[in-house]
Amino acid sequence: MLDRVNFHTCKTSELNLLLGEKTFWSEFRYLKGAEIFGEAEPAEYVYKIRSGSVRTFKLLPDGRRQIGAFHLSGDIFGVENGDVYRFTAEAIEDTSVWIAKRRRIFGELPDENVPVSKDVLKLIARSLQHAEDHLLLLGRQTSLEKVAAFLTEMDQRLQSPAVMILPMGRRDIADYLGLTIETVSRVFSILERERILSFEGLRHREIVLHSRSKLARLALFSELKLEYRPPRDTGLARRLVV
Repeated sequence: MLDRVNFHTCKTSELNLLLGEKTFWSEFRYLKGAEIFGEAEPAEYVYKIRSGSVRTFKLLPDGRRQIGAFHLSGDIFGVENGDVYRFTAEAIEDTSVWIAKRRRIFGELPDENVPVSKDVLKLIARSLQHAEDHLLLLGRQTSLEKVAAFLTEMDQRLQSPAVMILPMGRRDIADYLGLTIETVSRVFSILERERILSFEGLRHREIVLHSRSKLARLALFSELKLEYRPPRDTGLARRLVV
């Protein structure tokens, strides 16, 4: 929704190098939770995130939400093969994006002949890789595998920081993985108890990974079980397979 945000138009050396000097871009700023475009709207624009993060999702017939992708700084999104957007896009946090006419980028205008640069093709290829990774993630057998694979992917995309700050909350993660928020929270608690990770901050979005190799192994082996240790005063003992 282009008329819902404050913006200014500009050309920069970065974008001139990215798509050629003839390409005209605009910078748009979206507040947290703002819709960037809606499902089935005309796919007239392509977006590149300057700062912030975006989720793209579908609402299922039963009212559930399925998040198809998380787009982070530097990612491109809104590239469609058809004439309309297949997903709705929303800003997860206050987000700034570059926006350009799709037809201009891909040389579809009759008076334009702007070649797609290698950098744009790399961004599109990276977006396709993220989509393929998501399909593989959804195919994993257990919730433990899914959460571990998600954290490993985010760690890599954020370039393995000392403290991984997730822009999305647990409900977003659950809708991305096809799990309930209770299951996601339970798996996080197990990973924390096993000292694979720890949390900083009140919202538990700042994560310190203490063993990336162990987390990666958990993402691969469905037969692995972690022991759930309830509080001592309950007298309960059981094995939890997540």
